[in-house]
Amino acid sequence: MSGSDVATKSIQGKRIAFVGKLGGLTKREFQQLVRQEGGFVCGRKDLETADVDLIVIGADQWPPVDPARLLTSAVQDAVAAGRVEILTETQWWEQLGLMETDHHVRRLYTPAMLAELLDVSISIIRRWHRRGLIIPTREIHRLPYFDFQEISTARRLAEMLAAGASPQAIEQRLAELARFVPDVDRPLSQLSVIVEGKTLLLRQGEGLLEPGGQLRIDFDALESDVEPAVEIVPVKAADLDEDPPILLLEQAVAQVTEPMDAEAMLKAAAELEDAGRLEEALEMYRSCLAASGPHPEVCFQLAELLYRMNDVGAARERYYMAVELDENFVEARANLGCVLAETGELELAAAAFRGALRYHPDYPDAHYHLARALDELQRYEEGLNHWREFLALAPDSPWAEQARQRLVEQWD
Repeated sequence: MSGSDVATKSIQGKRIAFVGKLGGLTKREFQQLVRQEGGFVCGRKDLETADVDLIVIGADQWPPVDPARLLTSAVQDAVAAGRVEILTETQWWEQLGLMETDHHVRRLYTPAMLAELLDVSISIIRRWHRRGLIIPTREIHRLPYFDFQEISTARRLAEMLAAGASPQAIEQRLAELARFVPDVDRPLSQLSVIVEGKTLLLRQGEGLLEPGGQLRIDFDALESDVEPAVEIVPVKAADLDEDPPILLLEQAVAQVTEPMDAEAMLKAAAELEDAGRLEEALEMYRSCLAASGPHPEVCFQLAELLYRMNDVGAARERYYMAVELDENFVEARANLGCVLAETGELELAAAAFRGALRYHPDYPDAHYHLARALDELQRYEEGLNHWREFLALAPDSPWAEQARQRLVEQWD
């Protein structure tokens, strides 16, 4: 029997509600799934009167409580009488036959949300994305979304940044570790890597390998009552280093004299930006546009760099150009809205955010920024709708508490 067959048999015609905080779905996704599989979504009033067949208890309910505290006395009586079934969210997924495909329902973060969560600049997040250190689970209209595994990887990278390591140093140490495990593309997510201040250590058996090739004996991993100091065991360079590549004179000359294509220009611009040589990166992006013609992604990168350099007016024009070249580019629309809001053009900002939502209705960042813009325009009722949508889509977002506070204020 297929997963879909199980789902249809499980909830066809049933009245279903949830209590607590869902871990794998937003409220909207829960409702869509129930309706898709032939069930009926029940609300708060139905719960109060026990007019339901099945209640799902959210997996992310925090702090954890006795399920009885989430249920009315009428529901508890109905459960005792066998008229209402109670399932945890995990049990519900198992009943639906969806446990093997739960990647469709994991919490996802946009670059802006991830930057806020880790307290790093969004340019750092984009750098990690560009270099393959974090990989989006999916992209919607050019907007990347990152899942829990990638958030964990990004958190470890952020720990090293906070300890004082530069982005270049982090990438260099990852590259050095990769020499010892050539079949692994992403050491941070694929291997047992320990972050120790500015240093990355690769666990190998009962030892810890440093990027330079030295092996530390990890006595914490040994079953011993003695706590000796950490011992450094040198590894012979001859056993580790390959012969350095030899660059022929003809190759060196060719690298200098051959014209750069658009792809090479983009790569060079990104490397200049990463190195902090922003003016040179700016000229390289412009050269790329001059050589290959207008391109939405290049315009977007140029806009991001201009904004980073505090040239807000020029950034706005490049965001406009990115949207004109690709009307589906929702992140460009949202960033355009942010720039317009920053310069006091709130009506235009709201229009930009609405444009992003027209192409991607579940874009949490756009709901968040539109809600803020509407509040500043004193259109509070409209704003509340978007605060609610944002909170339903991204309850774990770094901005979620602000949304909750705003919704609480409406009752004060």
